[in-house]
Amino acid sequence: MTKFFNKWTRKFHRWIAVPTIIIIPLAVIAKFSSDSSEQLPPQLEQFQSILMLLLVISGTYLYLIPYFVKWQRSRRKKKQVAAQAAAK
Repeated sequence: MTKFFNKWTRKFHRWIAVPTIIIIPLAVIAKFSSDSSEQLPPQLEQFQSILMLLLVISGTYLYLIPYFVKWQRSRRKKKQVAAQAAAK
């Protein structure tokens, strides 16, 4: 289950990154342009915030996967050592 979840989290993260990369420069350009008629609608700014939040959550998860796996591996190893010591 975790490999499946990790795989789809990576795909989700990549696909969310694409529209975010497109929307952020557009928002910056619209914000700093002198013409006020080119301002982005507030719904697009909210959408941008939601995309960034999703990127932060999925990116944090992807960043912490190796540490979580390492912690699980060391925990399993300690249990095996304790079981071997109890068997002797």
